[in-house]
Formats: sequence, C-alpha cells, structure tokens
Amino acid sequence: MGKRVLSTRGTLPGAGLDRLAGYVDLVRGPTDEKPTPAQLHALATGAAGILCLGNDVVDAALLDAAGPQLQVVSLASAGFDAVDQTAAAERGVVVTHTPGVLAETTADLAWSLILMARRRLGTARDRLHAGTWTTFRMDDHLGLDVHGTTLGLVGYGQIGRAVARRATGFGVRVLCHDPYSAPADGLAEPVGFESLLAQSDIVSLHVPLTDTTRHLIGTKELHAMKPTATLVNTSRGGVVDEAALLTALRDGTLHSAGLDVFAQEPRGEDVADLIAASRLVALPHVGSATEATRAAMVDLAVANLLAVLAGEPARTPLPG
Repeated sequence: MGKRVLSTRGTLPGAGLDRLAGYVDLVRGPTDEKPTPAQLHALATGAAGILCLGNDVVDAALLDAAGPQLQVVSLASAGFDAVDQTAAAERGVVVTHTPGVLAETTADLAWSLILMARRRLGTARDRLHAGTWTTFRMDDHLGLDVHGTTLGLVGYGQIGRAVARRATGFGVRVLCHDPYSAPADGLAEPVGFESLLAQSDIVSLHVPLTDTTRHLIGTKELHAMKPTATLVNTSRGGVVDEAALLTALRDGTLHSAGLDVFAQEPRGEDVADLIAASRLVALPHVGSATEATRAAMVDLAVANLLAVLAGEPARTPLPG
C-alpha cells in the first residue's frame, strides 16, 4: 500500500508489527512507553492509520494533528473509553478494537482474583514472604468458600459468559445483569441490578466504561451487597468509586475485593491506601497478559487496520 502508518509503541508482542511493515510505511514510536500528547501528535502527522493502545487518548486534537488523510485508528485493546467517537465520526475516521480474542484469558484472571480475594490468599502469601508465619493456627488465614456460592455478573458479553462457564466446576449459581445482552446459554439467570447485588456472594464486573457505567459501584451499591460479599473488577477502573470501596473494606461493609484495573493507570498515590488494604488483592492490569493473547490482540489490530486501508470493512469496529 505504501501508506504511512503509526504504531504508538516501538515494539508489541508477536509478529504483527513486522507483518504490517511489509504492507505500509510503518513509523514506530521511539519507545515502548506511552508517548506524551505532543509526541503522539508529531508522530501522527501525515498518517493514514494509527495503531495504538487503549490508554492512548484519541481525541479531536490527535485526529486533526494527523490530518484529513487519516482513515483508521486501530486499538490493540477491547476497551475504547479514551476515544472521542463523535470526533472520529465527524472526520470520517473508522475506529476499531480487539474484543473476543482476550475473553478467555481475562476470564481466567477474573477467577484468579475471585479465589485470591475470597480466600484472602494475598495476605497469607505476604505473611509467608515476610517471615511472620511462624506457627500453625486453626484460626489463621481464614477466608470464605467459593464453592456453593452465588456469582453475579454485571455485564454478560464475551468475557462475562466465559466467567460463567468456569463457574460450573465450582458448583456456583450464576446470576447476570446486562440490558444489552440476554443470556441464551443456560448458564446464568438474568435478574435486575439491585437483585443481583443483594443475592450475590461474588460480584464480578464486565462492562465498558461509559457515562452510564462510571462509578456504577459506589457507596449505595456497596451497602446493597452482603457484608460477606467479594467484588471483582477486570473491566475498567472508573466503573468503581475507589474511595467508596476503601471505606467499605475498612468498615466491614464488604468482605473483600480483587482489582485488576484502576481509574488512573499506572496507579496514582491517591489509591496507595486502597492497594494496601488487607482485604484487597490488586494487580497491574494483566487481564489479557499472556503471550498468546497479547499477540492475538496485535494481530487483530493489524488486520483491522489493513482492511480499512484497503477499502474493506473492518473486522471489529467499535459497537454502534
């Protein structure tokens, strides 16, 4: 094609970028770190396509810096909350993302957090590493069971359904709430949001970050949950009011929580107390972090980009 395409990172997992370089004039970011807005705007100038990550801000300023020849912005990410979709549509720029390929891997991670948080395994591990586990006591490291519980899935898309499939082996009853996706797999019982919060022993979040879902879980919702409940978030940090969650963990409103995502990433000092909470298991946004899955995300992002540049429909455009 010979068209100028920007990858906002110098290298990405797998061979996708090398394959892309065989079709376009590929410009790579100078490092593997997130570029500043000024760097990003300069690199994007004259590009027909941009391959970026979910934390790169795609706004009107970037689109205008690239120029009117820009055809496509391809995210190697399922999330797209950093994209100004209105600005892209006004300029005729197609925006794509990479759902699906990370669903199974992220579901694995959600279950890892469920088990670690509910059984308080993070605290037990920390005591072992710190050398403070010096004797066996029957009342040490007591968590709560996972088997035989009720799991509530907020959002029942591809990741939510993958989490539900894994619940079968634990003998877990599964509830779900999703106004846009009715379950047809027989694994989950659809209920209202308030009913899900009240009935569930474990609440796992699988929704995109939008104006509607920002702080979907706050003080009111945490108080509606059982005091023995566990909250898990592998979607986007902004879906949970982090200050309200810290208060709930401290005062016993909530038993435990597992977070893979934060409102500000990398995390800011404002959540240092939350991360240090004894009943919280925190991870640095690793839901899709396996070699195969991250490479598949890049491959799909490349396929989307090349399709649009060739005048073909994108494989996975953003939902309407």
